[in-house]
Order: sequence, then structure tokens, then C-alpha cells
Amino acid sequence: MNEPYKARIEKAKKEIADAEFILIGGGSGLSAAAGIIYSGKRFTDNFSSFIKRYGLSDMYSSGFYPFETQEERWAYWAKHIYVNRFEPGPTNLYKDLYQLVKDKSYFVITTNVESQFEKSGFPANKIFEVQGNYGYLQCAKGCHDRIYYNESLVKEMIEKTVDCKIPFELVPKCPVCGRNMDPHLRINQYFVQDEKWYKQNKLYNEFLKQSEGKRTIYMEMGVGFNTPGIIRYPFEQMTFHNKGATLIRLNKENPTGMKENEDKTLAFNEDIKEIVSEILR
Repeated sequence: MNEPYKARIEKAKKEIADAEFILIGGGSGLSAAAGIIYSGKRFTDNFSSFIKRYGLSDMYSSGFYPFETQEERWAYWAKHIYVNRFEPGPTNLYKDLYQLVKDKSYFVITTNVESQFEKSGFPANKIFEVQGNYGYLQCAKGCHDRIYYNESLVKEMIEKTVDCKIPFELVPKCPVCGRNMDPHLRINQYFVQDEKWYKQNKLYNEFLKQSEGKRTIYMEMGVGFNTPGIIRYPFEQMTFHNKGATLIRLNKENPTGMKENEDKTLAFNEDIKEIVSEILR
């Protein structure tokens, strides 16, 4: 962070060009930089009726609101899922990121749940969505290890929402135990890790073994301290133990990390979209 911005950009370009492996870690700050923002005008434009009725303040905290009925809960969640998972197309930031790494040996681990990596060109077998995906439902009690694609149901819920409620018959019920269902998000101990989750976890660990001790870039993008044990701390540890590693951290609010990795870290607190665009040039 002590070096000028342009100097850091040039160093990042060279490190990426010379790298044998690139591991991308995508957090919520990456999607926010791409325009998928959970507050402000984007929230008020899409949720005015819910704001008026429940006093909601942003999409993140609204996910924890104690709706009294499942009809109300799913009226909110259908809209939340739609505006973040199904309505947005591939964003320029994610498309630029794909162009940056597509000719390298790379892998993605992300806590984001809106499928922007896959929408923007990253092959599904190179993405590990650790925390789930908005596009699926699961049994709320995790009674079986299967998830269910929800696009058509979500759209029908939105179409038939009246007075911040969906019809009772659209409330999703688990096809195995008959209990309520949840969005496929890691919100409690019942999170379903299905066959695909374990497959991607295996591919991720295989990539870590392949890149161990090699000239590797750990590109940490928009990762804060909500769940640092998934990306932020492991990336610091792998950078420390790998002599050929460089950590490139793009983070507006928390750009600094371990003192032990100071000489192996390129930190940016500037706009992520601008940084990726500059490196790509």
C-alpha cells in the first residue's frame, strides 16, 4: 500500500503473467463492486412495499427478519432471490476477471451465492460455491442431501404476490419430510452439502495440491471478516507457506493483512472494477 497505484498495477500485471496457478477468492465486496448492491437505491426501488410494511433497511439484514408467516417470508425471499440471482446478467467486472485468468491454470472459491462467476464464462467445474446458491431450495432441516432449482417457482411467487404475501399453495414444502424449505444458503447447521458440493470441494483441494510450492497467485477479492476462515485466513496461510506465492488483495475497507506476508502482498483499496480493468489492459 506504500507504493503508488500505477506501480502496484504494473507489479500485479507481471505477477499474473508469470504465475503458474491463480486461485481466486471472491467475497461480497466483489459482487458489490460489480453492481449487485444490497442497499441504497437498488434496495428501495425493488422492495418499497416491504420497506413500508416491515421497516426493512437493506437486503442483507432483511434476510433475518422474523416474518410471521411462510406466505410473507417467501414473498420477500422470492423477490430477493430474483433481483440478485435471476434478473442480473453477467456483469462487466466478472467478465473482465474471466478474461484476465482464462488462459491460466485457475480455480475459484467463493462465498457469493448469485452465480456471477458461471454467468460470466467461468466453467462450473472451476467454481466452488461454499455457502450455497440462491437458485436452489433445500429442506429447512436438511433431512436429505438434495437441492432443488427454483427459478420457475420464484417467478410464479413474484407474479402472484399480493399485499406482501404469496398464496398458501406456493409455500414450498420438503418433498421428503413435508416440512418447510429454505433458500440454499449456509445460515445454520442444516445447510445441505449435496453431491455437487462435495465434488467441487474435492476439485478445490486437488487444485491446492497441484499449486502447492509453485508460482501461485492468491487473488483475494472483496473478502471481509464475516467468514474469514473460508478465504481470507487460508489465503494468508498459503501465501506464508509457499515461497513462490503472491497475495493480491483487492479490498476497500480491509486491505492490510499479516505482517509476515507484507513483502509478498500487493494490496489495493481502490475500486475493484477499475483495478481489474487496469490489469487487463
